[in-house]
Amino acid sequence: MDKAKSIIDKNGSGSCYANGLQRGFHSQASNGGCNAYNSSGNCSGGTSNVEHCHYLHTDDVEANGSSPAKRCRLRRRVESVKRNRPPFPWFGMDIGGTLVKLVYFEPKDITAEEEQEEVENLKSIRRYLTSNTAYGKTGVRDVHLELKNLTMCGRTGNLHFIRFPTQAMHRFIQMGSDKNFSSLHTTLCATGGGAYKFENDFRTMADLELLKLDELDCLIHGLLYVDSVSFNGHPQCYYLENPSDTQNSVKTPCSLADPFPMLLVNIGSGVSILAVYSKDDYKRVTGTSLGGGTFLGLIPSLCSSVLVGDVPGPDPFSVCPSVLVGVRSWA
Repeated sequence: MDKAKSIIDKNGSGSCYANGLQRGFHSQASNGGCNAYNSSGNCSGGTSNVEHCHYLHTDDVEANGSSPAKRCRLRRRVESVKRNRPPFPWFGMDIGGTLVKLVYFEPKDITAEEEQEEVENLKSIRRYLTSNTAYGKTGVRDVHLELKNLTMCGRTGNLHFIRFPTQAMHRFIQMGSDKNFSSLHTTLCATGGGAYKFENDFRTMADLELLKLDELDCLIHGLLYVDSVSFNGHPQCYYLENPSDTQNSVKTPCSLADPFPMLLVNIGSGVSILAVYSKDDYKRVTGTSLGGGTFLGLIPSLCSSVLVGDVPGPDPFSVCPSVLVGVRSWA
């Protein structure tokens, strides 16, 4: 692991240290400003009083014996801290019991100078993720969910959503090792139970640490963020007018600008129902372990289908004509 070490400020101060000097990250969530990393790859707003920064040994940039690539990498990180934003690439993962959901921010405003200074493996990662819609046999980039022309941490770009079965996690970690991802970052932001399950595998196989964020914090902040930016100009949320009248029921867009209090139902491998009083004040009131994981476990017996990717048709969660399984792919 290189000298650009990661530290975690558990006091929630939002401070970053560079060469012994304290630099604050100030939250500007409304205009894409920086504060704490969260699972969606955004830097807007701390989710559980856990802030992640890079501790940069700037004296090592000029250290004797350092390779040009290493000096360039450290210099990039120093500049990123000065600008109150993390260095590229920007990733976040939700490692669930059934699926891994990965979000990647693709910058579209890269200057000629930045492109010239980019190391080759950073370019390789961006090309690989954005030029493909399928990765191996099970990885899929949901092109129809891509959010375009967003502003995050003062940069403009597109947000890509990628998913693959959790059982393929070791292949994903190996790919990160093969592409030398640890030369760009020492830490990845992750949430979900898999962030604990695979933590040691990331460390031993890819020389990467996982910054584990609370799953329900990420869920609430992510929901409010996606609603605030809309879906390429179209609202994401809706309600049904006259829901009991099936002939005249109408899907009507709605905004979550002032949604509190609200009940939030999160359907994944299991189900959680939250009473949410504000973006930082909520409690889990009930739930069940029966969810998408249960139904997917029944698929081999019912339909002789093992993986989500094995299922044909436009709806990857429609498992066979007689069984319809709805599973959250993106919350």
